[in-house]
Amino acid sequence: MNESTPRSSPFAEKLRFGTKLAYGLGDLGPAITANILAVFLLIFFTNVAGLSAALAGSVLLIGKVWDAFNDPIVGVLSDRTRSRWGRRLPWIFLGAIPFGLFFFLEWIVPRFSDNPTTNQWGLFWYYVIVAILFNNFYTVVNLPYTALTAEITKDYDERTSLNSFRFGFSIGGSILSLIVALAVFQLIPGDAAQQYMAMAGVCAVLSVLPIFGCVFGIRQRVLAVEHYRVEESAPTETIPIRDQIRIALTNRPYLYVIGIYLCSWLAVQNTVAIIPYFVKSWMGLSEQAFTQVVIAVQVTALIMLFVWAKVSERVGKRVVYFLGMVLWILAEVGLFFLQPGQVGFMYLLAVMAGFGVATAYLVPWSMIPDVIDLDELNTGQRREGVFYSFMLVLQKLGLALGLFLVGQILDRAGFISSVAGQPEPVQPETALTAIRWMIGPLPAVILLVGLILAYLYPITRDRHSQILLQLQERTKQQQAARSPDFADPGFEASIALPPNAELPPTRPQPPSTED
Repeated sequence: MNESTPRSSPFAEKLRFGTKLAYGLGDLGPAITANILAVFLLIFFTNVAGLSAALAGSVLLIGKVWDAFNDPIVGVLSDRTRSRWGRRLPWIFLGAIPFGLFFFLEWIVPRFSDNPTTNQWGLFWYYVIVAILFNNFYTVVNLPYTALTAEITKDYDERTSLNSFRFGFSIGGSILSLIVALAVFQLIPGDAAQQYMAMAGVCAVLSVLPIFGCVFGIRQRVLAVEHYRVEESAPTETIPIRDQIRIALTNRPYLYVIGIYLCSWLAVQNTVAIIPYFVKSWMGLSEQAFTQVVIAVQVTALIMLFVWAKVSERVGKRVVYFLGMVLWILAEVGLFFLQPGQVGFMYLLAVMAGFGVATAYLVPWSMIPDVIDLDELNTGQRREGVFYSFMLVLQKLGLALGLFLVGQILDRAGFISSVAGQPEPVQPETALTAIRWMIGPLPAVILLVGLILAYLYPITRDRHSQILLQLQERTKQQQAARSPDFADPGFEASIALPPNAELPPTRPQPPSTED
């Protein structure tokens, strides 16, 4: 190619259906493992491995604390990676097998000593080490994967569509993991240790294979985008990690997205944690009914991901978020007033909640790439890993905080724990009231805060278009600086920005229309 000719942008070509499908496939494995760990790991530690409840809880806590340090480190390192496969794919590809291996090792019960106390501590340190290694490779696979959303397309609506595929597979993986667990437990009756080991083996294979399918399915698009980025971006001075984190946390639109996501995720985790108590203690139904309620929410959310993605193309991300949250808030309030015996109404409210849960997954993750574009305009660097790492930290801390709050409130309300082999205790009125407040008004208030933050979020479709125009203008200027013979005859036009646009001042130049 003649050096004076501007390079054709890969973003001119819309994402193909197969590329979206392959990208979504990459979240299947992390969703399977995360759901299995959330549902079964604590009871496996206490009822199968024989750990005390205190030690079992400590294993989970250490893993979450480690993630708070692990995620930003991997994010920055992946931003700085240079290879013929780009910045993200080597991490995903090389981390896939260790990710599955250490997930499997979490479900083995080794024996360290005949002395019960010594064996307890041996098991504790074994599971701590395995948990840390698994969390490392979970981040190595999942964080660069999520960062690709902002890289493989710059289109405002395509990013929403791409995330609908991603979270479609994510929710589908959560449902699939429960089906696999139930099937394994029925096929291997008796020995619980063998049941969990078999379940872990099947889930590990189901988690690793889709990751390779994702890598090879999106490889062509990722390499085209990465090659274009390297060729067309001017060299920039590397910003120290501490300064990168500071810059990210002073990006006002990013802080709004963090708030929106944290409110959404806290509401999700609070509802998931309290539903079993609500269905059993207040509604007087069985555990099977609880499973059916969860499936009703998840299946609805899975379907609505794709519906909301289409609606977003017409009305925008914020409007979709408002619509979903209003339905979810109404569902939460309805659950507060629900009375025992109103089972049909309970399932209707679960479906309504699924409408909102879908937007909690879809919208915040679709906003992040737009924030990253603004950051590139401000700093001249693409730092997807830094921004996505904090989102993943929030997701994990939101889970831990949600479970902690539920436990503390139930304990203070006088909730009576069940005893194996004994009839289900009758809960006091104070505990039942606390359960109803946690299923209704508490998450509704949290969601209302998220709605306010979404209203204040400044990057609309028009604002994002202006950001891309300025980025294209700067790229054109950099091309001209490197190739003096190249000149764009339309270079003297200007870009009109609204007076309230929070973008750094630049010399007005029009973008190239060739891309």
